[in-house]
Amino acid sequence: MSLTAVNWSLIPSPSDDGKADHLEGTDLPDVTLTATTGPAVNMSDLDGIAVIYVYPMTGRPDQDLPDGWDDIPGARGCTPQSCAFRDHHAELKTHGARHLFGVSTQETDYQKEAAERLHLPFPLLSDARRELGDALKLPGMEVAGQYLHKRLTMIAVDGVIKKVFYPVFPPDRDADNVIDWLQSHADGRA
Repeated sequence: MSLTAVNWSLIPSPSDDGKADHLEGTDLPDVTLTATTGPAVNMSDLDGIAVIYVYPMTGRPDQDLPDGWDDIPGARGCTPQSCAFRDHHAELKTHGARHLFGVSTQETDYQKEAAERLHLPFPLLSDARRELGDALKLPGMEVAGQYLHKRLTMIAVDGVIKKVFYPVFPPDRDADNVIDWLQSHADGRA
């Protein structure tokens, strides 16, 4: 499955507003999120290395994106980001990632469509009630009357967030950045 390449130079880049600076060293909270496949996932139960990428929303072929979506810094790129994690899933596991999840504020049924259409080999988790976002004080934004998380990626080891990528741009490089970090921190603990 291939996607049309995005010319990221035409998309506004997000800036680091410091709203994720507090995350490194924080424990994953006792929050359970519904998964697109398999049982619900309690974030505090994740052992080993967990890669959790948080994204605003995936679009659907049958629905228009909110007006001005491409003009919002950091909004565009959820599908390329998810596809990059899909394409690097085996490599991430080789480098020690035991868990891989995408998280958005979209409802599970909406996420299932994207997970199936994109052939994702890992679950997407719904934070529709914003429990994870509130517990971790994740950065967010309001778009067309919807609250959306801003894009970031966390690497947790035995339930403690060790690395945060924020902002993530371009999003299709996110999986590569995670792999680079995992390679340079072979046990994931540094």
